[in-house]
Amino acid sequence: MTHAILTLNAGSSSLKVSLFPADGDQPMASGVVDRIGAAAEIRLKDRDGQPIATEGSLASHAEAISTVIAGFRGHWPDLALLAIGHRVVHGGPSRTAPVGVDEGLLVELERLSSFAPLHQPHNLAGIRAAMEAFPGVQQVACFDTAFHRSQPWVNDAFALPRQLFDEGVRRYGFHGLSYEYITGELARIAPQLAEGRVVVAHLGNGASMCAIQNGRSVASTMGFSALDGLPMGTRCGQLDPGVLLYLMDQKGMNAAEISDLLYTKSGLLGLSGLSNDMRTLEAAGTPEAGQAIDYFVFRCQRELGAMAAALGGIDALIFCGGIGENSRLVRARICERLAWMGIEIDHGRNAANERVVSSELARTTVMVIPTNEELVIAGGARAIAGRLGQEAA
Repeated sequence: MTHAILTLNAGSSSLKVSLFPADGDQPMASGVVDRIGAAAEIRLKDRDGQPIATEGSLASHAEAISTVIAGFRGHWPDLALLAIGHRVVHGGPSRTAPVGVDEGLLVELERLSSFAPLHQPHNLAGIRAAMEAFPGVQQVACFDTAFHRSQPWVNDAFALPRQLFDEGVRRYGFHGLSYEYITGELARIAPQLAEGRVVVAHLGNGASMCAIQNGRSVASTMGFSALDGLPMGTRCGQLDPGVLLYLMDQKGMNAAEISDLLYTKSGLLGLSGLSNDMRTLEAAGTPEAGQAIDYFVFRCQRELGAMAAALGGIDALIFCGGIGENSRLVRARICERLAWMGIEIDHGRNAANERVVSSELARTTVMVIPTNEELVIAGGARAIAGRLGQEAA
């Protein structure tokens, strides 16, 4: 039998998938289903980059999952799933590690949907679809918020009445699966740096930074929701709450309209009037695109300073995410005014996209490390499945 772990990252109309061997870290296959429904498109490939043929309905998440597995089984006829690992954006204040899914957990996580309305409902729909398609396979939830539960109280609270904190109005932080991977990878390739004061910049369509000391989250730019902190592809980032009062009182906007504005019409898209894609903005050459990039860079510099302050200094800056891993321009511009922090880019290394892009004499190491959230999810699913298997034995 070919025993494997499946990882799923479900969005509103998309599904990212990876298939890992039972005891290995290199995926056997990966792919994505876009625009689930009438206009769906599926792209699967094996570890050699060869397309995997699929045939089946993509009208719903459940049908898309079944079609993906059918494609994998066409490649590996004796495929047996040991567990299915799911990315879940919000685990609330108490979830600090992956956990096996049951109906009680789903009810608990559904209560958190209002905290992450753009992500949580779709994550849970993906879990229910997988449970429907494969009722005998262990489902495992892996939480983006779990990594940040080590933050001290001052970085967990807002200056609001304590009753609201007790009700769950607090800073949760997100992108935790990415930060967990980067922290582990840094411990493997540069253990001395991993024990020090590290700021990881996860820059992509969703963007945040995390201050990490000796492998533990100390502070994050994202807070109660995935709107806070850095500007993103279509999300606003940090915003004066008075703006929301103005939109309600003076513009007559309701909660749904404000949510749509802040989540889908702001950020790089709103500032540029053109696109949420940094590659498009870099190539555009319009004043508005340039200003959008300027604002993104400035906010990254400002939040980096805040993260370093939370750490009492900085030993390393790590870039990851789609922009962080690929935009030489953005990396260079973020670092160009940070010599006071010991940050100095070697432009040749940066242009070549090397792992270490700081200069030889820089006091602070700057690195580019591609993130791998799927590997973290697979590891969590493997651990839960193994533990439950031992308990059953």
